Amino acid sequence: MKHFNKKRYHRWALGAIACALTACASIGRPEGGPRDTTPPEFTYSNPAPGSRNVKTTRIDVYFNENVQLDDPTNKIIVSPAQKTMPSLNAQGRRVTVELRDSLIPNATYTIDFADAINDLNEKNILDGFAIDFSTGQDLDTLRISGMVLAARNLEPAQGMLVGVYSKLDDTTLTTLPFERVARTNQYGQFTIRNLKPGQYHIFAINDVNRDNHWDRSEDIAFYDLTISPTVEDIEVTDTLRSAQNTDSLVTHRGIRYLPNDILLTWFNEEYKSQYLSDYKRPDRHKVTLNFGAPSDTMPTLTLLDGPLKGTTLAEHSIIKRSATRDSIEYWINDSILIARDSMLVAATYLRTDSLDNLSWTTDTLKFNFREPKGSKKKKKKNDDADTIPQIDFIRFNSRTSGTQDINLPLIFDSSEPIRSLDNSAVHLSMLNDTVWTAVADAPTLDVDSINPLMFRYSYNWKPGTRYKLEIDSASITGIYGHFNKPISQEIRIKALEEYGNLFFRINDTDSTAIVELLNQSDGVVAKSPVIDGLASFNFVRPGNYYARLILDKNENGKWDTGNYADSLQPEEVYYYPKKIALKANWDIEQSWNIYETALDLQKPYEIKKNKPKLKGRTSNPNSYTDEEDEEDTDNFFNNGYQGTSTNRYDTEQRNLNNMNSLRGGIRSF
Repeated sequence: MKHFNKKRYHRWALGAIACALTACASIGRPEGGPRDTTPPEFTYSNPAPGSRNVKTTRIDVYFNENVQLDDPTNKIIVSPAQKTMPSLNAQGRRVTVELRDSLIPNATYTIDFADAINDLNEKNILDGFAIDFSTGQDLDTLRISGMVLAARNLEPAQGMLVGVYSKLDDTTLTTLPFERVARTNQYGQFTIRNLKPGQYHIFAINDVNRDNHWDRSEDIAFYDLTISPTVEDIEVTDTLRSAQNTDSLVTHRGIRYLPNDILLTWFNEEYKSQYLSDYKRPDRHKVTLNFGAPSDTMPTLTLLDGPLKGTTLAEHSIIKRSATRDSIEYWINDSILIARDSMLVAATYLRTDSLDNLSWTTDTLKFNFREPKGSKKKKKKNDDADTIPQIDFIRFNSRTSGTQDINLPLIFDSSEPIRSLDNSAVHLSMLNDTVWTAVADAPTLDVDSINPLMFRYSYNWKPGTRYKLEIDSASITGIYGHFNKPISQEIRIKALEEYGNLFFRINDTDSTAIVELLNQSDGVVAKSPVIDGLASFNFVRPGNYYARLILDKNENGKWDTGNYADSLQPEEVYYYPKKIALKANWDIEQSWNIYETALDLQKPYEIKKNKPKLKGRTSNPNSYTDEEDEEDTDNFFNNGYQGTSTNRYDTEQRNLNNMNSLRGGIRSF
């Protein structure tokens, strides 16, 4: 059977899940004895697993020790999907599930407990436990297993709903409940059990409103092809230990349910209805509009009253807006409008209609302003009539406190938009020995393209040098006539020895890519395009860093989400699997093969936000390491789960037979 070209198509990930019901467990431990690290053991249930012709809606499940349920309403799930949440209760060694929906005739039911069951004393988790029964004569037995990760940051999707449809049309996903469902466990793994033979479409969603189908604002993952579950015979080798403490290997026949390596990466389409969410006039000089979603078009505000009737507000204002135009401020610079306590305007903008399409609409808006109480000061009787009025100065402040990075501009914030700025009154000098010397090629202060209250002062700073920036009084005038006080600021430019440089040599990919340098909170510090296989980060402050690579398929310089209607998957993301300790005055060049490490093991444990609960380590989960995480996962699979590596590959070559023939790789279980 033909294998894929690894260089182009392999995106290794952890396989998932069959089922393990039995393991050794102890009820407690005597004082001074060994710690109980084994989960509860299933003993029996009523009805028994695999029962047929079941008529009762109450299911009692018994274990060998006292148990409790962790977040049962979110973790425990029933297939077929239930309209009414079942009653879930744990008492002693018994867990009771009471179904509140009527039973469907001739249907196979699955109660999937995921990782909700743990023992009462040590909180050891029984993961992947499920009970099945049939209301008819036949019991469906096929399974689909896999893993769900966040497309943007490879976080394991915990508690996400995974479901299938045997038939799919344009409205199925948004109107009908899933036919069979499961929830992901703490590792993002899932198993959909008790399927009939046939072809299935598989999805994962965060079902916020618990209606068992997707709403467009919810997170979603989808698989591009239909899946046909099968089962195959395998040989299983177990290790037995004798009373003399010697080991022997025993081989017996077993079965494996396929596919068990489905990889789903969830995303959010970032869909929001477009509407005018808020409008106000916080002071005489300013009008603000806020919209429910980003837009590529500015609204038009036409004045409907007063002497400026028929003109637009933009003609009499300086506009400050967000990059996505969902937040807009109009700084009014016309004294006639400023003096008016009320303005009536016609606002024309794009709004989402009942058919989910954008269409132009016009609303009539009234902007009122009232002077706050106490804003007008009462003049005392004995006040001198010739008292000098207080002068209001414009605030023009630097964001730099004294030390400046060599590769960044100075940033200034103004308290109001600027009418005029005399750059000849802006002076830059450099300290030579003990003398300040004027810089001949001094730059100009430049206003930001979308924020008229922000200015940049860009210069090719000399490392390790002190500069002084001076701005003469009254050289900056705001749109309301205010001017600046004299400004003088000394700054020290960092020396080259205070930085490190970091380079990633990207192997085994010829796609357009971007590397993001991350801090210890998984936040982006800097980003660099991959040019000729190299991503370069210069002038990086010493510290601990991580890295993430984006395959930028549309070459727009950023990560892009997916779109289900267009069958568009989100852009692929990979993590460098280790922490990088960068010291001052160091250069590091790191080779990086993005396919070398299994996808679920790529993100370093220190920056994972969805950390799994730990068997035998629950007292201090923060001390857990990548190696222990992999060991726990391996033990999880070795206790009855069959896993294989899975791959991400191009749509034209996605073929389940090829995928299922691809085994081994980085991890084997």
